[in-house]
Amino acid sequence: MNKILIIAEHLNGTLNPATARCVTAATKIGGEIHIAVLAADVDAVAAQAAQIAGVSKVLTVARAENAHALAAMLAPQIAKLAEGYSHVLLPSTTFGKDVAPCVAALLGVAQVSDLMAVDDPHTFQRPIYAGNAIISVTAPSDRTLVATVRPASWPATANGAASAAIEAVALDVALPTHTRFKELQSGKSDRPDLQSASKVVSGGRALGSAEAFSIIYSLADKLGAGVGASRAAVDAGYVPNDMQVGQTGKIIAPELYVAIGISGAIQHLTGIKDAGTIVAINKDGDAPIFEIADIGLVGDLFTLVPELEKALG
Repeated sequence: MNKILIIAEHLNGTLNPATARCVTAATKIGGEIHIAVLAADVDAVAAQAAQIAGVSKVLTVARAENAHALAAMLAPQIAKLAEGYSHVLLPSTTFGKDVAPCVAALLGVAQVSDLMAVDDPHTFQRPIYAGNAIISVTAPSDRTLVATVRPASWPATANGAASAAIEAVALDVALPTHTRFKELQSGKSDRPDLQSASKVVSGGRALGSAEAFSIIYSLADKLGAGVGASRAAVDAGYVPNDMQVGQTGKIIAPELYVAIGISGAIQHLTGIKDAGTIVAINKDGDAPIFEIADIGLVGDLFTLVPELEKALG
């Protein structure tokens, strides 16, 4: 029987929704599902993880060194926790992409990245070539499998009726001393998180300036949406790079995606291919974005967006 360990991603005592998406993938693999919470203060995150349907146990590792998600600190502990598990899963987010390779290296195994479908417990599908091709990867069944799960490809498992058991674990693991936390600089916003938002409004280089992005923020606030941007807009300095959507940015799958002034380079389309409804606004009727858009508006964004916002009431 498979025994699957999912490493919880969390920040400021809140469980990242990507963890529940990992549970969905684990359910497809089949087997007993445990979630590991590594933090300085584990209680709040563990309680949230225990509510996810299908999870039979939550393991907690409370150490002061786990106050910040440093791969050098977390990986040795996860590698120790992995003993006896057939699979170790992490979300394919910035967190997972940082930690998973370190865990795989310590276990002496190859990592499977961006797991998007399960053929059998050791055979998976993952995207390559900016999502233009899907390949099948088979991992050895006699070794612990370390994989990152592509959040955009899996729905989040809902909370269940009962809470999983929570068990504190004390690990005898020596942690490195050459790595230490200095500071975290991040933007603060009351808008929904880009990777978990059900609605996202993104702007492109056609906005022309950082100031012009105000119409993107205004429409997003009207819709209760997260805000994203194309790489061209980020490179132009209109918005910070944590808002970038696409192959080299964030892969998202909102129910509604509104692309404003975005031509639709293949790298951007890779990041939104799993979105539900795609709305595109662009003055170029031949822009590639219209090839995948469910709804397209051809015209001046500085005219159409305010009219659209006004129509929303």
